[in-house]
Amino acid sequence: MIIEQLYTGCLAEAAYYIESEGKAVIIDPLRETAPYLRLLRERGATLLYVFETHFHADFVSGHIDLARATGALIVFGPLAETAYEAHHAKDGEEFTVGKVKIKVLHTPGHTPESSCFLLYDENGKEHALFTGDTLFVGDVGRPDLLDGKMSKEELAGMMYESLNTRIKTLPDDVLVYPAHGPGSACGKNIGKDTWSTIGTQKKTNYALADMSREEFILKVTGGLVPPPPYFYRDAQINKNGYTAVDEVIRRNTRPLSVEEVKTEIRSGACILDTRIPDVFEKGFIPGSVNIGLNGQFAVWVGTVLDMNCPLVIVAEEGKEEESVIRLARVGYENVKGVLKGGFDSWKAAGEKSDTVESISPEKFAGQINDGSSFVLDVRRDAEFMNSHVDGAEHCALDNLMNQLERIDVNKKYAVHCAGGYRSMIAISLLKTRGYHNLINVYGGYNKIRETSVKMVETNIS
Repeated sequence: MIIEQLYTGCLAEAAYYIESEGKAVIIDPLRETAPYLRLLRERGATLLYVFETHFHADFVSGHIDLARATGALIVFGPLAETAYEAHHAKDGEEFTVGKVKIKVLHTPGHTPESSCFLLYDENGKEHALFTGDTLFVGDVGRPDLLDGKMSKEELAGMMYESLNTRIKTLPDDVLVYPAHGPGSACGKNIGKDTWSTIGTQKKTNYALADMSREEFILKVTGGLVPPPPYFYRDAQINKNGYTAVDEVIRRNTRPLSVEEVKTEIRSGACILDTRIPDVFEKGFIPGSVNIGLNGQFAVWVGTVLDMNCPLVIVAEEGKEEESVIRLARVGYENVKGVLKGGFDSWKAAGEKSDTVESISPEKFAGQINDGSSFVLDVRRDAEFMNSHVDGAEHCALDNLMNQLERIDVNKKYAVHCAGGYRSMIAISLLKTRGYHNLINVYGGYNKIRETSVKMVETNIS
């Protein structure tokens, strides 16, 4: 028996490959099928099933394309309704894969159809539980993603029953393999590890502590921040189906000339520049939004860009297809094409460009101490509450465009996040709204802390 966790850091997402006697299953695959098909070819294995723990909201799954390519059966748990062919398993239904078995455990709470898959080894012993978004390391899936179809309290109540009657009753040595790790917006505060055991989670996970149903509901529903706006659309895409990813890649990587890009801009397209911030700052098409491929690209695209707005991509040479694939992972397929030759072709054509000034943390400290700049902190609320520069204005990136009235267009702002990735996204967004007196701080708050700037420390954990 082989179990392989296929972890994708930019989405904090884990898919799983399980194989026994040359037969395989894949759980919660990402949109692109190539890595899975390559793994199957390398191992000479036959894919029998594609298991889906639920209708994912934070990414578009590759289950449909993978089933088309291999003939495998798509399997959901109870209560899943799909617009395409799939097997909707009964609670307790078992599937044989070589010498192992996988049992469906219906565990509603994150969503009504959420299910876990319990793997029995060759000796018939419970070995591992693939928990989807029901149970994470140190957390559980948020119960507020059904867009009003059920209240978060109702779903939290279901989750209480699922955890206490289906999961906590399993042996302590059963491995826990969740669908997400730290950084995912599918939980409130997911731990740093990407796997655990039932016993460890019973000792350390607040949601598995002994408490009443009422206490559980209050804890799980408290402190939830609004999910990224693309979540609801992605869940519907996963439920209703989508265009084959190979067709999306072919269509969306269409090379565009400089003149064609200018035409798309006049028609209302958004320029998405996927180069790293350190390169973007040196020159870019005016009005571009910079979300670099070197960070949580798809998450921030889905958070700050309208899914309905057509996109033109400016990418580093050789990164065009990667940009398109990572957009498709979160359902962004309204792409007009990619600027042929990248920004260099724009510059060579003599078109106007823009730049961003960046300064060292030490220079930042000097400007703040002498009062020549104001501070704009775009980290998340919890980060800011824990510690921040004294006197800083706080506008979290995920809600930045709804707080523009708090930012004075006439003031000079030194903008920072934790490490420098989000601050460039923020600056590029603000520039599209006429804010140009902005300076980026290299290294962000992590480096600012090492300077003489006065801090406010609250140390909220």
